[in-house]
Amino acid sequence: MTEHELISLWTRARWHIIVSQLAPTFLLTALVAFLSLGLAEAALSVRIAAAGILLASGILGAIAQIAAANEGLAIIADLRGLPAASAVGRGVIASAPWVNVVRFVTPAVFVVVYLALLVALFLPSA
Repeated sequence: MTEHELISLWTRARWHIIVSQLAPTFLLTALVAFLSLGLAEAALSVRIAAAGILLASGILGAIAQIAAANEGLAIIADLRGLPAASAVGRGVIASAPWVNVVRFVTPAVFVVVYLALLVALFLPSA
């Protein structure tokens, strides 16, 4: 593949990473808003449903993020193999360590926030 083709693939992978974060972020934010409106006092089945929706969205978002990040790292590896990358190509290559944030840190943050929201949902006095 040419550098141009690889950079185009990188742009698509980066877009997938961004889009994969939208649903979980929206749902986390919405759940916080619903908690402030009294969700913690709703019927147990409603709270379980809210937790399940958030968990499913988070899992799917994490899978999409990790897959896109892995594709990004493969693209970076291919770019490294090309002779004399352009400034854009070098910039993409330099971003390799940050792709691991998407793979590891972002899902970890989701888990921590999810656990905090579970406490708020099921232990309202906490």
